[in-house]
Amino acid sequence: MVSKPNTGSGVSGVEERLEVVRRRIARAAAGAGRDPASITLIGATKSVDVDRVRAAFHAGLRDFGENRVQEALPKIAAVGAGPRWHLIGHLQRNKARQAVGAFGVIHSIDTVALAETLDRAARLTGRRVSVLIEVNVGGEATKFGVAPEAMEGLVGALGACEWVQPVGLMTVAPPAQDPQVVRPVFRTLRELRDRLQRQLGGTFRELSMGMSHDFEVAVEEGATMVRIGRAIFGERV
Repeated sequence: MVSKPNTGSGVSGVEERLEVVRRRIARAAAGAGRDPASITLIGATKSVDVDRVRAAFHAGLRDFGENRVQEALPKIAAVGAGPRWHLIGHLQRNKARQAVGAFGVIHSIDTVALAETLDRAARLTGRRVSVLIEVNVGGEATKFGVAPEAMEGLVGALGACEWVQPVGLMTVAPPAQDPQVVRPVFRTLRELRDRLQRQLGGTFRELSMGMSHDFEVAVEEGATMVRIGRAIFGERV
C-alpha cells in the first residue's frame, strides 16, 4: 500500500517531511531490488518561498526543480550557490538563453524546434546543458510532451546537437486517486528508455517520473529522478 504524504506546512516541518520522503523512497527502492542512492530526489519548488527552499537545502537536499524560468531566476539568486537546479516545466523558446544560464538540467524538451533553439543558446553562452525528452505517455491533450510514436525524430535532432546532451526521458502521469492506476504510464516510459539505450548505448539513463502522489510506484518502475513538492514543502501558498 502506498502511504499518504505528510502535508504539514511551514519552514519548521520541511526537515521532517524530507526525511519521511527519503524513507519512503528507500522502502520503494528496496522492494524493487534497487539501490536508493540511484534515485535523485528533486524538490519541486513551484510557489514555494525561499525560506522553505533554504530549509530543505540545509537539511541536505541538493536538487531543486522549478516550472517557470521567470519564477526561478530570483529564487535561484536568493538561495545562492550550492543547489543544482532543474527546469521541470514547459520551456518557451524565447526563454532558452535564460534557461541555459540558470539550469543544469532541463526536463521538458518536446519539439525539434525547441531542441535546436536550446542548442544555439547553449553555444552562445558557452555552457553545455543536459536535457530530457518530455513524453506525453498518457496522450493528454492538456499536457505538453512528444507522443511516443513521434519521439524518434526528436531523438535524432538531439543527436545532431553539439551543446545539448540528451540524458533520458521525462513524463507527467495523469492525475489518479490510486497511484497504481498510473503504473502502466511509468512502465511504458521505462520501456521506451530501455529501447533507446539498446539503440544508442548508455546515454539515455535517466527516467524523470513520479511526484508527491505517485512517486513510490514510479520508483518501483525504475525512476531515477522523482520530482516532489507538496510532500516536502507542504501545501503551496
